[in-house]
Amino acid sequence: MTSLTASARRQQHPGALALGAARIGYEVRAYFRQPDSVFFTFLFPVLLLTIFATAFAEQEFGRDADGEVVTAAAYYLPSMLAAGILLSGLQNLAIDIAVERGDGTLKRLAGTPLPVVSYFIGKLGQVLVTGATQAVLVIGVAAIAFRVPLPTTPEAWLTVLWVFLLGVLTSAVLGIALSRVPRSGKSATAVVIPIVLVLQFVSGVYLQFSLLPEWLQSIANVFPVAWAAHGMRAALLPDTLAVLEQGEAWNLPGVALVSGAWLVGGLVLCLLTFRWIRKDG
Repeated sequence: MTSLTASARRQQHPGALALGAARIGYEVRAYFRQPDSVFFTFLFPVLLLTIFATAFAEQEFGRDADGEVVTAAAYYLPSMLAAGILLSGLQNLAIDIAVERGDGTLKRLAGTPLPVVSYFIGKLGQVLVTGATQAVLVIGVAAIAFRVPLPTTPEAWLTVLWVFLLGVLTSAVLGIALSRVPRSGKSATAVVIPIVLVLQFVSGVYLQFSLLPEWLQSIANVFPVAWAAHGMRAALLPDTLAVLEQGEAWNLPGVALVSGAWLVGGLVLCLLTFRWIRKDG
């Protein structure tokens, strides 16, 4: 009888993982119902890739080992993947959670049985789903519309995969932590977007990283977005372009180390600072 009662209770009250998995579907649907979010975080990298590929169509960004020209579309593809990681994770979640805190959504969730960890799982799952879909779309546009040659080795695609997963998880937890900074949902966009824009410019997303001053490259390498872009370049660009990087070589261990450190630090920040309701609100 006791075991039957315990089983019934487990059925009535799903665990945090089950609630989080169910929450992912809700978060994905809510994301695609917001046209501004879909444009500025989902379609924006595709738009930028199209602009750069068209504007710099006649410019040569280097040559591969066979002497073939690296086009603007090929050169900017890794950067747009890194931008997508930052926009889908950090910008999207920082603004979205700040708005939910401001409009009372989090306050209402605080009165439900939903654990904080389930809420986090829902947000992280949403970023993984939308970020992966976005990455496939960006790569597809580059390959089909601009005839960018894609890697032919499993090692290169494995690098794309782990750099993406590590980057998007890091960006997402930092977005959750950053959502505490805006004092209201109305100010979230004004606070978050300038931070994201500065990070992209100094990290070589919109500008060729090798053209930045060396001191600025060193500052950029403190942050994970520069390493996400570096990792994508290592996977998608020919090895002949490694000389344009700081140190003149691909540094995949550095990608793992810096991104991993920010992931751990972001998780700690989330656990220490996340509240359903602002105490100073």
